[in-house]
Amino acid sequence: MFIDDQLLDSFAQRSLIRARGGGVEIGELTHAISTVLDGGDHAWAASFTDLADKLAGVGDAAVSRGERTTARNAYLRASTYYDLAGWPLFGAPVDPRLAATAAASDVAFTKAMANVSHHAEYLEIELDGLLMPAWFFSPDSAGTARRTIINTNGYDSNIHEMYFAHALPALERGWNVLLFDGPGQGRCLIRDGVHLRPDWENVVAPVLETAAARPDVRTDALVLCGWSLGGWLAPRAAATHADKLAALVADPGAWDQRDSVVAILPLTDDEKKAFPNVDLTKLDPVQEWLTSDKADPTMRWRIVGRGFWVNGVNNFAEYAVSMCEYTLSDRAANITCPTAITQAEGDPLGANARRLFDAIGATKKDLIEFTAADGVGGHCETENRSVYNERVFAWLEQVVPER
Repeated sequence: MFIDDQLLDSFAQRSLIRARGGGVEIGELTHAISTVLDGGDHAWAASFTDLADKLAGVGDAAVSRGERTTARNAYLRASTYYDLAGWPLFGAPVDPRLAATAAASDVAFTKAMANVSHHAEYLEIELDGLLMPAWFFSPDSAGTARRTIINTNGYDSNIHEMYFAHALPALERGWNVLLFDGPGQGRCLIRDGVHLRPDWENVVAPVLETAAARPDVRTDALVLCGWSLGGWLAPRAAATHADKLAALVADPGAWDQRDSVVAILPLTDDEKKAFPNVDLTKLDPVQEWLTSDKADPTMRWRIVGRGFWVNGVNNFAEYAVSMCEYTLSDRAANITCPTAITQAEGDPLGANARRLFDAIGATKKDLIEFTAADGVGGHCETENRSVYNERVFAWLEQVVPER
């Protein structure tokens, strides 16, 4: 759509989720990409960093003139383009350019939030010595106790992206929103070096406590929503905290991560059943391919650049073993709060959504399906969040009504 490089094009397309809300402009996006040519990741990072720097300057100048709307819009786009600059650089050790663009994106986003019309409050939530960055949003600053959605992230997203995908649609409908990045996500990974962990129930616990302690939050109307890998993380947390939740949304519903990983391993059926208790050197050829010039660049980025780094491992065998720790089958029955599971056509992460749906113990549970024919296929309905919002919020209005 934007560039022949499949990986870089996927980043450009992904950024479009921020168009609704003023986080990206097509003209700026296409011009920045046009300067990349065959320069690859380095040219991409430089082009989008330059664009973001320019817009951050526009925002600063607008603030000095008292033009809050212009400042907000410029800062939001600057934050997006800093994020875009950094995505191809994912991996360990952290590239100094990624550290710089991630920090600059945080600054730009914070400046944008100082100029929005809704209430925006930055928080830090402590978890085992880690300060998880979080933002609390409300339609206004009245302090009225409202229904609140806590959004948990996935594998490579951050608070900024969730603001457009989750916060703005909820605010329009009168909900509070609490966004946070946990271990293996956003600042916690890039700056603090804290990796993803499977016990997401312990990650969510202080977030729930933070929300429940606020006078502007209805404790009887707390919803936990996870997208992408958050479609596994949120149910994992809900299995422990169902009594504190008015509802759960998993977008898409995910199952034991072992099943997805083991299915693609070059092992016999018996070895797959026994995994990880097998000769792990049999996975060495996969490691060699992934780190060679023969590997598909997108696959290399997803597994080596992102996966190894996020999970805190050094090779493919360690990665595959680590993913076996992400289980739901042993506790899905404990998810007793009303639950919506989404499944979009063409989204591989949601392939096992039905298994989660069947296993959870909730009396009130619904599988919300999206199809390509409706223009809502693909991962997390990113090409048509409007339809996702229409259906999911209609469900939420039924199970967590305004009082």
